Amino acid sequence: MGKIILEFDSFEEKDDARDALDGYKWKLAVWDLDQHLRSVVKYGSYENRQATTEEMDFADKLREEIRDILNGYGISIED
Repeated sequence: MGKIILEFDSFEEKDDARDALDGYKWKLAVWDLDQHLRSVVKYGSYENRQATTEEMDFADKLREEIRDILNGYGISIED
């Protein structure tokens, strides 16, 4: 396994450094959102009640949109 070294040399780059370090947190947050939407579609339940057809359809469309956006950036939550 090789090493990957990220260097941030100045105080002005601190936000870039934080973004690089928090990347996995973003991935986990998007994964959690996707799984919540998946649950609405799969089990037909939302906020402890039966989800409407419109809610299930919308949840499914949001999952597709998330994947399209990620794909546009060349990333996947499935990896």
